[in-house]
Amino acid sequence: MKRILLSLAALMLVCSAANAQSFLERLGERARNAAESNIGRKVEDGVNDVLDGKVGSKDNKSKDKKSTDKKGSKDAGWTCEECGHEGNTGKFCEECGAKQPAGGAAAAATWDCPECGHKGNTGKFCEECGARQSAVANPVTEEIKSDFVRGSVVLFQDDFKNEEVGEFPSKWDIQRDGSAETAVINGQKYLHFTTDYNFVEPLMENMKSYLPDVFTLEWDYFCSKAGDLGASSLELIFDMGRDERVGLFEFAYRSWNPDYWTQYSYRKPNSDDSVSGSNEYDALNSIIKEGQWNHFAVSFNKRALKIYINGHRIINLPNVQAPERFKFWSNGEYKYIGFTNVLLCAGAKELYERETTNLSEAAKAVELAIAQTGKFVTNNILFDTGKATIKPESEDELNKIAEYMKANPTVRFEVQGHTDNQGSDAVNDPLSQQRAEAVVKALEAKGVDGFNLRAVGKGSHEPVADNSTDAGRARNRRVEFIKK
Repeated sequence: MKRILLSLAALMLVCSAANAQSFLERLGERARNAAESNIGRKVEDGVNDVLDGKVGSKDNKSKDKKSTDKKGSKDAGWTCEECGHEGNTGKFCEECGAKQPAGGAAAAATWDCPECGHKGNTGKFCEECGARQSAVANPVTEEIKSDFVRGSVVLFQDDFKNEEVGEFPSKWDIQRDGSAETAVINGQKYLHFTTDYNFVEPLMENMKSYLPDVFTLEWDYFCSKAGDLGASSLELIFDMGRDERVGLFEFAYRSWNPDYWTQYSYRKPNSDDSVSGSNEYDALNSIIKEGQWNHFAVSFNKRALKIYINGHRIINLPNVQAPERFKFWSNGEYKYIGFTNVLLCAGAKELYERETTNLSEAAKAVELAIAQTGKFVTNNILFDTGKATIKPESEDELNKIAEYMKANPTVRFEVQGHTDNQGSDAVNDPLSQQRAEAVVKALEAKGVDGFNLRAVGKGSHEPVADNSTDAGRARNRRVEFIKK
């Protein structure tokens, strides 16, 4: 018996040694493959560094190392689609507990290429044109609340994508002596001023006057990280005719502090008087994105001027001279100064005429809510329980909404019906839709153009209060008029 046990033990040792050797061989093969893959990535990154002009730059090397050290663990994780938390490594978000999207981290970390527009890239390079992901600037977040409304008719547009680097951009002209050329920074082509104190303007069919009474103007401007490129300053100038200046807006920064500021001056209509002011670092610090392209926008409506940076309104002037043309001025000699993604459109946000409205006090409450928040929310349109029949006591609320809409016939609303959570979704979803449609019909009966209203049922999916209390459920049973 002992001999049998000894024989079995010996056989197990032999098999174990063989398995161990096989395991070590497989482990070695994986290590070799990983090393080869790592070498391939380093070669690929090295080639791109040469193309990007990074070789020989101590600042770039130290910056790349710092970025790698700082982000290492996050790059291997996934970003939560619910709360935006980065670097999750498990199946659930470490911040809000949301489950990882189907397809893993790659499904949650896709990116769109700014060079060719290809969407859904998952690696470091665009699957369509090969552009590197590191050159993709973070987009302006759409969650930022802003009253900016882009004009509906494009008059001029230039993203410089089709321009040849080193050549003067084909859609622009220089007013005085000087030069500019197409250059690239952070993966984006732009107009770069190669000499200081230069004016450039867009080539338009009518160069004397091409700005309409109502327009929007947008452009992107790069702000480097501390110490990268030094100071910079760019001015947007509005003219009457060719050289009669009626307004200017300057944005400037010193990247070594860093420090940002703006200053502006605009002439009053038919007057030599002007209005001026500035925004200092404290007001801009949370708005400016360092090391990225920042989005600037102007909205002008007959007399009202508004200026935005990354969706935040920083200037709001109610009464200034309407300009006829614009130009950009390179205010000083700097290592980097330029702009890209210029878009001029006819049309803008409607001019809110507070002083000229002739509404009742009740309807003015609707007007004020729309002006401040873009929507009007009411709990005073009541329905029979479980039905879409509007109760008679809702008449006053419907009247003031109808009064506002008839005084503003071009305003369009999405009429949303909301319920509490009493009952199933199978009941609440169609009920909320029917109630929203009943509100639209009631307003049409009061002379409101039904073309400006669209009924949408939201059921109980978007509560604004606690459904466990009577007061909370009453707040959740509401109608919202969302301006579109």
